Amino acid sequence: MTLTFLGIESSCDDTAAAVVREDGTILSSVVAGQTALHAEFGGVVPEIAARAHAEKLDICVEQALAEAGMGLSDLDGVAVTAGPGLIGGVMAGVMLAKGLVAGAGLPLVGVNHLAGHALTPRLTDAIGYPYLMLLVSGGHCQLLQVDGPDAFRRLGGTIDDAPGEAFDKVAKLLGLAQPGGPSVEAEARRGDPARIALPRPLLDRPGCDMSFSGLKTAVLRARDQLVDAQGGLTVQDRADLCAGFQAAVADVLAEQTRRALAQHPAPVLAVAGGVAANATIRAALENVASDAGAQFVAPPLRLCTDNAAMIAWAGMEAFRLGRRDGMGLAGRPRWPLDQSAAPMLGTGKRGAKA
Repeated sequence: MTLTFLGIESSCDDTAAAVVREDGTILSSVVAGQTALHAEFGGVVPEIAARAHAEKLDICVEQALAEAGMGLSDLDGVAVTAGPGLIGGVMAGVMLAKGLVAGAGLPLVGVNHLAGHALTPRLTDAIGYPYLMLLVSGGHCQLLQVDGPDAFRRLGGTIDDAPGEAFDKVAKLLGLAQPGGPSVEAEARRGDPARIALPRPLLDRPGCDMSFSGLKTAVLRARDQLVDAQGGLTVQDRADLCAGFQAAVADVLAEQTRRALAQHPAPVLAVAGGVAANATIRAALENVASDAGAQFVAPPLRLCTDNAAMIAWAGMEAFRLGRRDGMGLAGRPRWPLDQSAAPMLGTGKRGAKA
């Protein structure tokens, strides 16, 4: 029997639902973004995001089922993001999923959002285990050795800002629109990446960890020096700052990925997360894979950013291992993939942050 799962995703600012088959067929994928709701605040406001999820989740599920031509009785289970993420949104998704499975008598599987990203290349390209995954997004940056649906070994990651967060902050510093990734990339196309020298943090140290907070600060200082020297920032200055910043991020990600592949050879290098949509970064990583003799896999853009198809797929992978969750499933704001690794960003009452 071929499994068919409904996936539900609401961990940040995208409300999503999808219906996916075990053979990798995506029957529907609905994503309702919240960019307009948060635009004036310069970032995602958790309370606004949670309210929007509560308003949109049932609509997205209805639309996903309609596009797939299915009802709840046609499903074999429901997978929902149970963390990590903004707890208001995570709870909204988990509560809706509980209601659906209680009413339809279906199995429930809680999914780690990061596992959804990490397992996406298996959905899109049917790759086997093991493989090396670079998960690079607005909230996360980790190099993972993926040995199975629930077997992840963290080889490195960011010790401060995630790359997507750094892109957003640089865009704000330069007066560009949010989300910052596409805005900075568009400006960088007209810029000279070599004009303004910017650091490549942590490359002078062993290991595969990364840091992007200092790079963002370096952009701020370079901007202020230009403003002080000439009384303002020209259009070309802004483009060159964007190009230099983007090149620095690409260099750091490429070098640390190269080190990870050298230390832990894998037949496949996969990349996922919203920042994987950046053409310069993707090209740099493709060169790393080629140099290492590894296959390079990058899912299409619609599956790199947050979506529910990846949650449905990860749920099915866990389901095949015998995973089931009951009505006691709780949302988790923090949920590291590699439970054995030391926390990178500290810990608190709710557990390790990453």
